[in-house]
Amino acid sequence: MSAQPADPTGSSPAGPPASGPSPATGSAAAHVLKPGWFTVNVLNRLVAWTTRRGISVWGSRVLAVRGRKSGEWRRTPVNLLTVDGAQYLVAPRGHVQWTHNMRAAGGGELHLGKHVQEFTAVEVADDAKPALLRAYLKRWKAEVGVFFDGVGPDSSDAELRRIAPDHPVFRITVTASR
Repeated sequence: MSAQPADPTGSSPAGPPASGPSPATGSAAAHVLKPGWFTVNVLNRLVAWTTRRGISVWGSRVLAVRGRKSGEWRRTPVNLLTVDGAQYLVAPRGHVQWTHNMRAAGGGELHLGKHVQEFTAVEVADDAKPALLRAYLKRWKAEVGVFFDGVGPDSSDAELRRIAPDHPVFRITVTASR
């Protein structure tokens, strides 16, 4: 794969997803919180830059997934969550471009420096998300807590279930490393 600049927003040149029910929520208005200028132009680029050089910032990786329309690789920094030996990707900002692309592609690559892990991905059902969202918030609440509607790692299972449809979670299985 050729080196391409990171796409800090995880967006596709095709624009926003078509309206209609979200695969995970079944609702027409999928939850999306777009990043601001500082996040896109400073934070995400800094995390992606350090991660591309092999320095993980609290579990950071650069996710590469094929665009669902263009077929081109799209990149965005993500936090890799490990719970009971299984690995997950959580979308704190909701149903953003990388989540739509992941559903279409069924997997992708995680980059940390020159190390690349190819993986397949399966979306986690909303009822199975509370423990995963709790673990994610326990680790990264300071970074992403604002995107979870006041819900934190100490919130009840009912509160975590309430926000579960707004935050896609994918269980990933590594298929190859290089």
